[in-house]
Amino acid sequence: LASQPGESVPQACGDIAATTAAYDFWKSPYFQPDDIRQAHQTSTIKRIESHQILLAIQDTTNIDLTHHPQTTGLGYLDCATSFGLKVHSSLVASIDGVPLGIIHQHVWTRELENLGISKKRHQRETAEKESQRWLDTEQAIHQLIPPEKIVVTVADSEADIFDLFNQERAQNFHLLIRGTHNRKVDHNAKYLHEAINATPARGELKVEVNRSPQQHWRIAHLTIRFATLDIAVPSNHIRRKQLNPVKLQVILAREENPPEGVSPISWLLLTSLEIKSLEDAARCVRWYTYRWLIERYHYALKSGCGIEKLQLETGRRIHMALATYSIVAWRLLWLTYEARMHPQTPCDTVLETHEWQSLCVTISQNPHPPQTPPSLNEAVRMIAKLGGFLGRTRDGEPGLKTIWRGLKRLHDIAATWKLLKNHCAT
Repeated sequence: LASQPGESVPQACGDIAATTAAYDFWKSPYFQPDDIRQAHQTSTIKRIESHQILLAIQDTTNIDLTHHPQTTGLGYLDCATSFGLKVHSSLVASIDGVPLGIIHQHVWTRELENLGISKKRHQRETAEKESQRWLDTEQAIHQLIPPEKIVVTVADSEADIFDLFNQERAQNFHLLIRGTHNRKVDHNAKYLHEAINATPARGELKVEVNRSPQQHWRIAHLTIRFATLDIAVPSNHIRRKQLNPVKLQVILAREENPPEGVSPISWLLLTSLEIKSLEDAARCVRWYTYRWLIERYHYALKSGCGIEKLQLETGRRIHMALATYSIVAWRLLWLTYEARMHPQTPCDTVLETHEWQSLCVTISQNPHPPQTPPSLNEAVRMIAKLGGFLGRTRDGEPGLKTIWRGLKRLHDIAATWKLLKNHCAT
């Protein structure tokens, strides 16, 4: 499955026995999705050993299976006519942006009788709402990651939840959340947005804006403001009389002069990290830019691995397949960014000998492979070329799409190379 992302299960497995084994595993009553995740969690814990500060990036996505009406055990998604699974994941990354693993994942279904209940969300405790997943995930990660590590939860505006800010946490755990609500604060301006805008600019920061279907890759120049503010308990909070304000550091990173025709960047960040200088604020802004990784992970899971194309009979089997493909999607993402951040690593840490040799021969059109393996960056660029990456100077580094396309081609090329070498040797 890892070497053939996006292909059907029979195509990826290659023969009837392997295909049957995959389907039998996913429907077996003796294994649970958490058994698969636990093995990956254990490997992730080993990978983080050399990292003192970790970014735990949280986000939620839908696995939309509406077009598979025969699949039972699904829940509604955004309306009564769309069905599938809700998935909340936490991706652990290094502070230089390398994804190290999926440390926690929560999957659930919504019952149709609960459709519309969110309209009464202010009348319920957070623990009774889906938003509790943000708090539960942070607590679950606390149980998994060694206490000597510093962990920063990074999330978008969906995590702008007072109870998350107010949740008791260990000294080594912090939040870095994009704010959306114009909350009341202890400031002359009375409200968060007005208060931070009234703060003088502290300096500028250049950040890379990742390429997306809506925009090209570019460098943005952000003006930075920051302040320490007491965030008031929301007036509609069900326990507002029992709670106290929460002190947070607030950062506003805004693009004052964007290119013509481009929407300006404006990030309002709320954090429990100490901010005493422009350098501290800039570090938080850079860490927030890595939230992009979990969006790319979801892209790899859906478009790269094709999780929404699976035709399985029950939601539980889809859940088992999701746990499996979650690891495949992470590996694709890791390979993409590891090659960028640690380009000189020998590629034989990832590829078998017959894989890198057949790759070199195919790209160079030289029947004699090199004596030593190329670097990881060189190998990944060659894999991407198999997937359509042109490798021109202006193209930058290859993305997920060309890499997973290239991996699918490499699987067949490497298998043929190995067969021919073994045949010629005899």
